[in-house]
Amino acid sequence: MKPFRVETGIVAALLRDDIDTDQIIPKQFLKRIARSGFGECLFYDWKPALTPDATILVTGRNFGCGSSREHAVWALADAGFRAIIAPSFADIFASNCVNNGVLTVTLDEDVVRQLAACDRLTIDLERCQVSGNPFEIDPFRRRRLLEGLDEIALTLQYEREIAAYEQARG
Repeated sequence: MKPFRVETGIVAALLRDDIDTDQIIPKQFLKRIARSGFGECLFYDWKPALTPDATILVTGRNFGCGSSREHAVWALADAGFRAIIAPSFADIFASNCVNNGVLTVTLDEDVVRQLAACDRLTIDLERCQVSGNPFEIDPFRRRRLLEGLDEIALTLQYEREIAAYEQARG
């Protein structure tokens, strides 16, 4: 997983509340096995005019609600998004984002609306700021993103301990 430290990127604004995972990636595209190729299916049923080459999505409350499909994050990442800014996120969606190297930033609605009007933003995860606006993030999620640690990489940090345990168990 690619570490996330600082991202300066083009903003795509989609200020709708309650965008669920079925809207992010419709069910007919869930047949693929690989994590790639989903970007072209992003928001397929309503094809919003997203800003080309955007890496930062600014959106409304409760983004990623609905089913727990990880494909939604795969589609966003495959389309080039490194970060999503919203007033709130569905819990499972936010966890899936961390597992796939996509930063979710929660900010007040007024700040989100202001940021949606920007052409470019800089998100600094080391300082926990979006173009000067501070944000909070769980320290464990922050570390995982900064170091580019997916769940497998986290487990492999204990490879020696796991091997010693297995050897002791015979």
